[in-house]
Amino acid sequence: MRIVFLLLLCIPGLCNAAAQDLAIVDAKVYPSPEAKAVKHATILIRGGKITAVGEHVVIPHGVATLPCTGCIVVAGFWNTHVHFTEAKWVDAAHQPAEKLAQQLREMLTLSGFTTVVDTASIPDNTVALRRRIESGEVMGPRIYTAGAGLFPPHSLPYYVKDMPPEVLAQLPQPNTPAEAAAAVQKNIAAGADIVKLFTGSIVAPGNIVPMPLAIATAAAATGHEHGQLVFAHPSNLAGTRVAMESGVDVLAHSPEELDGIDDALLHQMVARHMAIIPTLKLFSRDSNIAQIRSVVFKFRQFGGQLMFGTDTGFLTDYSVTEEYRQLALAGLTFRDVLAMLTTNPAERFHVSKEKGQVAIGMAGDLTVLSTDPATDSLAFTQVRYAIRGGKVIASKP
Repeated sequence: MRIVFLLLLCIPGLCNAAAQDLAIVDAKVYPSPEAKAVKHATILIRGGKITAVGEHVVIPHGVATLPCTGCIVVAGFWNTHVHFTEAKWVDAAHQPAEKLAQQLREMLTLSGFTTVVDTASIPDNTVALRRRIESGEVMGPRIYTAGAGLFPPHSLPYYVKDMPPEVLAQLPQPNTPAEAAAAVQKNIAAGADIVKLFTGSIVAPGNIVPMPLAIATAAAATGHEHGQLVFAHPSNLAGTRVAMESGVDVLAHSPEELDGIDDALLHQMVARHMAIIPTLKLFSRDSNIAQIRSVVFKFRQFGGQLMFGTDTGFLTDYSVTEEYRQLALAGLTFRDVLAMLTTNPAERFHVSKEKGQVAIGMAGDLTVLSTDPATDSLAFTQVRYAIRGGKVIASKP
């Protein structure tokens, strides 16, 4: 007989590191953002990889099954802007595994995220957390990390200045291109996967200091030499121009001060193959949120690539509802948003042959929804299961 998967709890043997075979039965599947849905489909995952998708899949004896009538299955969600900076991640190397797993569920995996990008944190904590996840000891998402973000000289943002002195001492503020290159090298040695630059640092409300172009260029070049993507926090026109001219790949936020952010600039960004993570929830109470949404929509219209991100971790309210609501208000379709969550980040991170679609040969990273996003823009919040490599890492009743 097949093993039947219980809906409420992970059964011992199904949620450990070795359990990577699973069949999801009778679901509606969106194989990719562009593809038509496949109804009454079975997805078979063996050894952590998808080996079959379709209506008449034969399930081998002994493979656990997840009955999923009424489910909507898409590729595992990415959140490309998070932070592991809260105090609860300190000393992640030695905290109880279940405590860490529960924190990850609350923050990320119960929202369907199977891959996340930490866009600045203390490397010791984040790399230790990632190591324990990859060992199978802690259930959680795949983590890419920037390590410590780089700031303009003597220009830390006002919102980090209350951090403990020992933390502030670890935040690089390079004065020269050589120091910037060395800071990136130090992050790489500590386990960083991407580079994060604060090309527009908000040192006080209404006061934004741009990173000197030579410093940003040296940091970006060093990251690119090691095959790393470079992210930037731009804040305004000056920070955006530094990001563009230094070779940054991804704006980690939409610019929030929009003077000078015009169509011509957006076209230049598209021509440079840059991407934007809107983080609209972060700006949702700003007086110019409608204009920020317009910038995001125009960038998409002009052919720019958008990726999903929430600034979760900096924002300690983990709800993703407002982000999806703002994206819908911006005029983005459910297929646009699904691409932001799946194929776009997989392409940007050069793993589109492994992730981003529900297809044979892809990793068994899936997000299972209760509601069809084609009919409800907030359906992306209705997550039943987050599945990584065939393992259920989070589930809701």
